[in-house]
Amino acid sequence: MTKSQYPFPPDEFDVRGPEGAPVGVHREPRSGWSSVWPFLLVAVVFAGLGVGIISFLSDGGDTPTDNPPVASEQSASAEGSGEGEGEGGGSEGEGSGEEPTDGSGDEGDEGEGAEGDETEEPSEEPSDDAAEMPGDPAAADLSARVVVWNDISGAEAAGQAGATADLVTGAGFADVGALDAPAAPVTLAGVYDETTVLFADGRADTATAVAEAVGAAPANVQLSDDLTNSPTDAVWVIIKEPVG
Repeated sequence: MTKSQYPFPPDEFDVRGPEGAPVGVHREPRSGWSSVWPFLLVAVVFAGLGVGIISFLSDGGDTPTDNPPVASEQSASAEGSGEGEGEGGGSEGEGSGEEPTDGSGDEGDEGEGAEGDETEEPSEEPSDDAAEMPGDPAAADLSARVVVWNDISGAEAAGQAGATADLVTGAGFADVGALDAPAAPVTLAGVYDETTVLFADGRADTATAVAEAVGAAPANVQLSDDLTNSPTDAVWVIIKEPVG
């Protein structure tokens, strides 16, 4: 169909667009700005990212350390001490014309203050009584066999085995035996000068409870190979001092 045979009058779709614009009723003519603004947007975004990264890195490298404040505090304290010394020197200079009434009083006060400081220092050394015990008395086996051997010589030996056995029984032990010298439970390897509690391997808790009952020192609660080899006994108490 030719243009002369077209039955309809011309309208806006028949008008040719600007030079270079696509021809067609479905395409809207595009301006020059619409083809440029995406590139400008990308340039602005990347420029902002670059500035932000540079700022972040520069701030991270300028992080101050803790040394300068310490140095400033030291300098401030030094200045304060210098001013104090200056004022003190001035006051000493002003009062240099007067003779002190009594210098011995100041020395006495200083001496008393030094002695007071020494006496006020508390002793931080812990007691060795509970720390050196080999076991926990709360975990003692109250059914274990305990033998009390009286090794005291002289008139003080009378009744000491029974008295000590009563102390052990009072602590809750049910199987307690008492022997007087010279009878001994077995041949003991060693000489004991103080009341000593010997125990078999694995009986440290029971021995600790027995030692507390008879008043034995923690250093005298000892593991015994002789007692470990005993088929029946768990703890022996060797009495060297009267009880009660």
